[in-house]
Amino acid sequence: MMIRNEKPEDYRAVEEMIKQAFWNLSVPGCNEHYFAHQVRKSEDFIPELDFVLEEDGKIIGHIIYVKAKLIADDGTEKEILSFGPFTIHTDYQRKGYGRKLLFHSFEVAKKLGYDTIAIWGNPENYACYGFKNCKRYNVCLEKDVYPVALMVKVLDENALSDKIWKYVESSAHEMDESGFEEFDATFPQMEKGYKYTQELFYIYSRSNVLR
Repeated sequence: MMIRNEKPEDYRAVEEMIKQAFWNLSVPGCNEHYFAHQVRKSEDFIPELDFVLEEDGKIIGHIIYVKAKLIADDGTEKEILSFGPFTIHTDYQRKGYGRKLLFHSFEVAKKLGYDTIAIWGNPENYACYGFKNCKRYNVCLEKDVYPVALMVKVLDENALSDKIWKYVESSAHEMDESGFEEFDATFPQMEKGYKYTQELFYIYSRSNVLR
């Protein structure tokens, strides 16, 4: 097993893996492979935190980070990280590869001077990695709005102190989907369908933690 930075020649294999892994997971179909393609062009993209995981020379995992921001109630601004999509090949899931890739990225992030990561994700997938609901750290979208799916991990326990923070995600997340159909047409076509995970996504993405 080897973890290394992604190279341009890896892009297609990574995007095919992403499509396979996310297909029908949250909605019928998926656009995560196009999102990864677009994120690499963003000014917030961090090449040093763009990793692939290889097993026997085959890419079986990928994670990509961008810069994000927290703004405290007293006006203090703090640069933080966000990642996604985070992908493990469908044949290698639930075998510990994701943990190895994720914790490797945490270590590099700390060396680069970052101490906080905020993501949108399924709590059942990320709580085991030390992510907590945003309410635990007083991180909100706006006053008293603490989404269930907004998860935060601190790489330094003193990172967020006692302030109330507003999360401002990267403009990279404002994806222009006008080129999606042309892009996706170059990939193997798959049948859209229903999985129960789509209902979980619907619930989590529309729920907030109350005071």
